[in-house]
Amino acid sequence: MTHLPPTSRNGMAEATEAVEIRPGLHWIGALDPGLRTFDIILRTANGTTYNAYLVRGSDGVAVIDTVKAEFADDFFARLESVARYDEIKVIVLNHLEPDHTGALPELMRRAPQARLHISVRAPAMLKALLKPSEEHPLEYQTVDTGDEVSLGDRTLRFLHTPFLHWPDTQCTYLVEEATLFSGDIFGCHHCDSRMFNEQCGDFRFSFDYYYAHIMRPFKTHVMDALKLIEPLPLKIIAPTHGPILRDRPRRYLTRYRELSTSTFAERIGNEDPTLVVFYMSSYGNTARMAEAVRTGAEEAGARVSLYDLEGGEIQPFVDLVESADALAFGSPTINGDAVKPIWDLLSSLAVIELKGKLGAAFGSYGWTGEAVRMIEDRMRGLKMRVPVAGLRIKLIPTDEELAECRDFGRALAGAIVSGEKGRVIDFADLG
Repeated sequence: MTHLPPTSRNGMAEATEAVEIRPGLHWIGALDPGLRTFDIILRTANGTTYNAYLVRGSDGVAVIDTVKAEFADDFFARLESVARYDEIKVIVLNHLEPDHTGALPELMRRAPQARLHISVRAPAMLKALLKPSEEHPLEYQTVDTGDEVSLGDRTLRFLHTPFLHWPDTQCTYLVEEATLFSGDIFGCHHCDSRMFNEQCGDFRFSFDYYYAHIMRPFKTHVMDALKLIEPLPLKIIAPTHGPILRDRPRRYLTRYRELSTSTFAERIGNEDPTLVVFYMSSYGNTARMAEAVRTGAEEAGARVSLYDLEGGEIQPFVDLVESADALAFGSPTINGDAVKPIWDLLSSLAVIELKGKLGAAFGSYGWTGEAVRMIEDRMRGLKMRVPVAGLRIKLIPTDEELAECRDFGRALAGAIVSGEKGRVIDFADLG
């Protein structure tokens, strides 16, 4: 069983030896067991790893990804344990986020003969990251799906997999070893010095949690990447975070496909246009509006779910939202704003794909009624379309105003159906 020596009290890894994955293929990354929050939003109960790899061929060495700047010393020590800098001919960056490029400037200084390879969408990000100048130009080679680099008896083949989870991302496939250096795909924040999936503790929660917060908004791109990866012979998946997947690696492709396709609506075979209405109400006025909106939408053929946010947790609604065709948010205006649970739910939706979904806003107000317009603006910021102008009613709705609410629901249901046939007009487009 492969182990790295224990970490020191400050959480830094004391081991500086590379870990052999296969002959001529080594892990040269870094362990960060003390990390508890990643990129502000992800909890990391087991810390994380910054995985980098070294491939030795008969005609030279390739380094694939680097590490966070604070861990550069560990990276260079592990690299030096298996290779000299003058042997490095190729540097590959699968993803330019700082936790994978922190050691790059120093690596290029130590191995100036090495050629840097990045995806076709990466140059602008690379320049923004490293700030090249006339005195310090930056040379690199862009690669696309199918491009290859030879190391003599070993071949690196590139797969363009954008938006997983940045526009620049790619995977690199070591042909002769059937090894996929996958970047952030199939990774997770789980630090275990045993390194390999069959030796590590149970990291299934970390794997799914990482997908939910990093990859879920890009399900369409995940499916595109799987079309490139699934046909490949595959013995090892080597991601940039978490365990190296060498025991039955195709299980992780299967899990990604499951996570990217499984929704409740698909499992129950619901084909009706679906509208989910969320609301909160101070004195029952917005609640009466929500009920009337539901009635109108149902009369127009939509399947409607109505939820009072005062009585539910926010997170369970995210899956519901993902499978809905349209969303409506009802909020009173309090102190010139929508109520906090509405904002909490809207902020939680950044982890799913909302582009193309329809949205609408309504609410009762006493003085100025800003909440409806603010909710509409937020929905547009989330790439949703707002086909029906928001509805505001001052204080207690009359019978005539409740009829307007039913018309509002009918119009929204109609927009769902018409949206399946063509472009839905956003009232903001009309000025």
